Amino acid sequence: MKQELENSITKTCRELFHQPVEVNLTRPDNQFGDYSTNIALLLASRINQTSLSIADQLVKVLKESLAVTVSQIEIAGPGFINLRLRNEALLMGLNQEPAKTRKRKVVVAEYSDPNPFKVLHVGHLYTTIVGDSIARLLEVTGATVHRLNYGGDVGLHVGKTMWAVIDNIGGEKPDALKNIPEADRLTWLSERYVAGNLAYEENEQAKQAITLCNKRVYELYQNDDRNSPFAQIYWMCRDWSYRGFEKLYEELQIVPFERFISESEVVEPGLELVERGLAEGTLERSEGAVIFKAADGEDIHTRVFLNSEGLPTYEAKELGLTSLKWQEYNFDESIMITANDIVAYMKVVLTVAAVFYPESVNRTKHLTHGMVRLPGGQKMSSRRGNVLEARDILTAVDQANRTVTGSYNRESTLAAVKYGFLKHRLGGDIIYDPKELAAIEGNSGPYIQYAYARACSIIRKATQSTASLKVTADLQFQERSLLWKITEYKEVIDLAASELAPHHICNYLYELAQVFNRFYEQNRVVGDEREATRLLLVKHYAETLQKGLGVLGITAPERL
Repeated sequence: MKQELENSITKTCRELFHQPVEVNLTRPDNQFGDYSTNIALLLASRINQTSLSIADQLVKVLKESLAVTVSQIEIAGPGFINLRLRNEALLMGLNQEPAKTRKRKVVVAEYSDPNPFKVLHVGHLYTTIVGDSIARLLEVTGATVHRLNYGGDVGLHVGKTMWAVIDNIGGEKPDALKNIPEADRLTWLSERYVAGNLAYEENEQAKQAITLCNKRVYELYQNDDRNSPFAQIYWMCRDWSYRGFEKLYEELQIVPFERFISESEVVEPGLELVERGLAEGTLERSEGAVIFKAADGEDIHTRVFLNSEGLPTYEAKELGLTSLKWQEYNFDESIMITANDIVAYMKVVLTVAAVFYPESVNRTKHLTHGMVRLPGGQKMSSRRGNVLEARDILTAVDQANRTVTGSYNRESTLAAVKYGFLKHRLGGDIIYDPKELAAIEGNSGPYIQYAYARACSIIRKATQSTASLKVTADLQFQERSLLWKITEYKEVIDLAASELAPHHICNYLYELAQVFNRFYEQNRVVGDEREATRLLLVKHYAETLQKGLGVLGITAPERL
């Protein structure tokens, strides 16, 4: 309906004023109308007429051309045009689905990206939740989505952890790892990484040993070594990491990843591209390393792609990942979701990758989010060890839930965490506060779940079945206001899908619940003479909450 109105008004503007315009309707406060446009003000800046004169001409034509769907068109303020739909037209919105803007499109969505040999921390939790919701949103728009997870099973961080593991267990003794309790393994590995990182920074002898460990890890792949003591320790710790990640993803109830791509898979294709880059002049040698050097005045960093030891850096492996994605998926769109502290790094990688795969880079979007910070705004760092694990978040919100509700409910915990992250516009930092996340009042996941359960309770108490009911065009003011808000769902999903921004859905669900609360406070449903109409409105309201929560990756329990 919105699109049809926009097209009709756009056509009228072009016919009357011969100007290339695109009308975008917005939703004003319900008391002013269902839709509003400022097109008259925009046209006034182009032609020698006042905005009121333009609005007056438009309204005269639109009252006739839109008479079937629009009951009232008025001019407000300096030239805004407000439209109110006929109830019959508004009711049609209940059957409209979000636009399939990506129908038959192939989209690669890469997110989460924790590194084996390190813990999955709160930053990864944030990326996982955002990525899962965006992937669901893409599917709503008709896309075929390939969910990918990329992690570093080779690299200096692995060398640091391997050195610290061997130091901790007293040598290359694989059997000693069996003494580490399964529940503690990921945290134990994370502690080894912190120890290895400190030793690398503070102890020259340890640094040399870690550098050697790093080389030995690469050699495991070159020699297909799975049997030496060093190899057994490596493969066992790597397996611990991936099993731990998969278990946590299952607990988070995210859609499973199609594939875990490890850095070891993309080393060879990355090295091949580095060699091509050298041959073609995109990359150059410098002090034994291979680098990309920014041209004078170019707003881009100089980065190393092959270090002086002859080993590929993250940048080289990212080139290999770009190659793998493009060769295997030939996507229409590729989305990467990371923290915003690697924007400059990815800018260099994509600049170099564009030399080899220009179409791939043109179809790639790099979405970034802010940091989850500790109380006081302190930034967390796995290198320093002051990092919250993803499980720490779940445990803390579980405890906050028990304090609020007096009982344990994992569904509410997941809703609290997911909604608490997703309601923020992507890009800014978040201050972690478990009490705020678990609140059952205000703009929170448990509040929206409660709103859904409350609607289900009303339906259960009804004296009529909703299956045979129909909403009639004879609507009272607050009934119509609720209907109007319900029909906004399609537009919100369209907007969120266009911007890849789940926070629009959170804001809408909260506003919808507030509109319903105002309606229900003053309008009895069960036992009222208007029960049939109101009951069906409640049903559509509940279904809308359920669909919206589903896109966010949150369940909608009928009872709480």
